[in-house]
Amino acid sequence: LLHNPGMFCRPLLQRPQLVQQSFSLLRRSLQVTAMAQKRPKVFSQLNEFSEAKKSPGVLTTSHGHPVDSKTSVQTVGPRGPMLMQDFVYMDEMAHFDRERIPERVVHAKGAGAFGYFEVTHDITKYCKAKIFSEVGKRTPLAVRFSTVGGESGSADTARDPRGFAVKFYTEDGNWDLVGNNTPIFFIRDPFLFPSFIHTQKRNPRTHLKDPNMFWDFISLRPETTHQVSFLFSDRGTPDGYRHMNGYGSHTFKLVNEKGEPIYCKFHYKTDQGIKNLPVEKANELAGSNPDYAIQDLYEAIANGNYPSWTMSIQLMTFEQAEKWKYNPFDVTKVWPQKDFPRIPVGRFVLNENPKNYFQDVEQIAFCPAHMPPGIESSPDKMLQGRLFSYSDTHRHRLGTNYHQIPVNAPKGCRHTSYQRDGFMCVDGNQDGAPNYFPNSFNGPVDDLKHANAGFNVGSGPHADVGRYNTADDENFVQVGIFYRETLDEAARTRLTENIAGHLKGAQKFIQERAVKNFSQADPDYGARIAKLLESYAKN
Repeated sequence: LLHNPGMFCRPLLQRPQLVQQSFSLLRRSLQVTAMAQKRPKVFSQLNEFSEAKKSPGVLTTSHGHPVDSKTSVQTVGPRGPMLMQDFVYMDEMAHFDRERIPERVVHAKGAGAFGYFEVTHDITKYCKAKIFSEVGKRTPLAVRFSTVGGESGSADTARDPRGFAVKFYTEDGNWDLVGNNTPIFFIRDPFLFPSFIHTQKRNPRTHLKDPNMFWDFISLRPETTHQVSFLFSDRGTPDGYRHMNGYGSHTFKLVNEKGEPIYCKFHYKTDQGIKNLPVEKANELAGSNPDYAIQDLYEAIANGNYPSWTMSIQLMTFEQAEKWKYNPFDVTKVWPQKDFPRIPVGRFVLNENPKNYFQDVEQIAFCPAHMPPGIESSPDKMLQGRLFSYSDTHRHRLGTNYHQIPVNAPKGCRHTSYQRDGFMCVDGNQDGAPNYFPNSFNGPVDDLKHANAGFNVGSGPHADVGRYNTADDENFVQVGIFYRETLDEAARTRLTENIAGHLKGAQKFIQERAVKNFSQADPDYGARIAKLLESYAKN
């Protein structure tokens, strides 16, 4: 048509109805093309998969057996009963019946992404954590944003605090900084947490959200006033997850290479700028697009508009903490920035969407207790309460080996411990390494250089917090009394024979170490066992 318009136009002009049909088809084609170009990335994901896959591949069962038909069960004749031997069907339905896992009690609705953290300023004089070891260093990370009170299917534009959890994959193990989009929280004592969360959930009889429950608790606990004021301000309905700040909220402790500690609070400031939803818009989106925040984050990353946040810290010396007018470990209060200015640290960028939501977001598991050397907890009561409860929740939701799930496994180092077995152990179970400690066969060893910085909770040495080794407390005096004074000669003979009869199966160096221990209780005790072992060796 473009090269020789006359050849096409003359016949068309003689048939106006054909011209009208042709332009109608052209118009519809252009509309479809325009719609495809404007289609959100979240709704193009299947096309992207198809283009990358090229061809369908072979359908199999969960055990890899090729499947002949995915649309028909095995029956006796076309109208007969089904057969128990139809493993293809049984395999499918048995798994389907078990697809759902318990949702999180809090923070059930969320979105996630991956990216990296980059150090922009040197803070090594405060912290020895390897993640901060040099300016320009990058560390991979995963982030999960969430609402707090709603269920997994609830609207993510609801008035609610937002969870802001970051997992840094450092070479000294994972660091989980598990906070919110506010620098404070409702309560300061963890004993109140279950009751507080119950007020955010549903009335046990009506199964409805109940403002009486919420405001009854809030009004009875005046320490909630600060966070409630944040919640019902514009910050209570952020415009997605990209336009809000994040905070570690709690007081933590940094320790440098000299073992000098200092208290710390972590801040993330959004580089996209703060943006909140008007109440009317948030309510409208709750009905028209309850997954608005999830979609907004996915779309931004898919289109190359990578969101980022700038990290900074506030610091407070132990001396300042002692003299400050407020309890520095009270999570219902902030540290005023005019007194404790923010110090720049780095920046993190989210540049990768999850490959599979369940695998990477539903199964990601954070715990504030996951801190590498150089970052420690403080006496903050709410933090102390969370150090246990998070991992306990994950063991319930995901199983005892939740740390082996790829999104939770350390990436910068290898997991070496004496934990073994349990449901869904899939990482080799540490092969043939010893599963007990201490041992003489090159199992992993502890090192005091990784000890937490000690601190005192009272007066005198007995108030120092630390790990106290009791292995060298007096071990043999009472054993000697038992051997010499409690047992008669015949009983001593049976005792030493029983020990030697079992000990003979151990290697020579282990036998010698055991004999040395028994000899320290009583020389005769060890001598008898040694003599019996010699006789076993000769025979």
